[in-house]
Amino acid sequence: MKSSFVLPELTDPVYLDYNATTPVDPRVANEMQPFLCTDFGNPSSGHSYGIQTKRAINKARQQVADLLNCSPASLLFTSGGTEANNHAIRGYAFAHQKKGNHLVTTSIEHPAVLNVCHYLEKFGFEITIVPVDQFGMVDPKSIEKAIRPETILISVMLANNEVGTIQPVREICEIAHKNGIAVHCDAAQAVGKIPVDVNELGIDLLSVAGHKFYAPKGIGALYIKPGTELEVFMLGGGQENGQRAGTENILEIVGLGAAAAIAKENLLSEMQHSRHLRDLLWQGIQQKFPTARLNGHPEKRLPNTLNVSFPAVDEFSILNIFSEIAASAGAACHAKDISISPVLQAMQVPLEYARNTIRFSVGRFTTEAHIEKALKILDNLRI
Repeated sequence: MKSSFVLPELTDPVYLDYNATTPVDPRVANEMQPFLCTDFGNPSSGHSYGIQTKRAINKARQQVADLLNCSPASLLFTSGGTEANNHAIRGYAFAHQKKGNHLVTTSIEHPAVLNVCHYLEKFGFEITIVPVDQFGMVDPKSIEKAIRPETILISVMLANNEVGTIQPVREICEIAHKNGIAVHCDAAQAVGKIPVDVNELGIDLLSVAGHKFYAPKGIGALYIKPGTELEVFMLGGGQENGQRAGTENILEIVGLGAAAAIAKENLLSEMQHSRHLRDLLWQGIQQKFPTARLNGHPEKRLPNTLNVSFPAVDEFSILNIFSEIAASAGAACHAKDISISPVLQAMQVPLEYARNTIRFSVGRFTTEAHIEKALKILDNLRI
């Protein structure tokens, strides 16, 4: 895909927060542009305008399916990862409530999973939250121990958004399926960063968020393994195979498809690019701050994610850094207390480390010059 757009420089402040969101790739914006003005037809219409947009939706569905190695018929477009998680968990729970009322998840899931699980408790469901180890990884044996006769669903993320640890989803699926239990995977942080093959994982439900891999915000997808029954998400005209009614968001669906095609084509090279820059940043931090601590698994983590604690650094100087480096804090400081990230708490990271934590995440448009500038800015941290 060629583009006449100028790539964003993302230098002021230095953007190292790709796990929070990515900029829309100019090639994606190029593909979307016609559907903003000229290609406006309703896909449900039988005339040429509708046929044109229907074809665009079908193309995008195929592009996302190619990225995940699944049938396009098994994909449902959503408004994002949060909706995909909601529909997967709530939809499966309510559709199978007669079979059982117990769900299993982990202590490091995104609120779009944990809050949905807690919401289901109002309807008689019971939730078991399995802990993780010091690296933020769940032990499949712990998942197995949590299973009960009435367990119907296990929800485990593929890669953690804060520390990047990649979970043993395939092993968990094998355990679950032996017990007749379905598995949902929040893959919002993984898709577009590492290979995600739904058949290789053996997954039943998998959530995708477009804005995590250079598509626009407000678009995502849910993979539903053929034969997996969910309660209908939205009633109406019967769009999206009857699961999600409403005229399709063609503009952003096209964007998601374009982003998926680019991700599939360049996945390995982008993994190498991200890993190189992430490691370059970590090496520079280690030289400047010998007591710095890496949070997350040292090897089994996303190639773009670096979560670092600075135990000997003044916490207020860390807050000042965020005006020059766009990154995420591991703690929120208030007048009377400090709110530590639930993920770091689940990993039992000591308070003196957790309160001074920064998550850096690099991406497609990050350069060595960005890393060098960030390291110079970090010189301002006060011991």
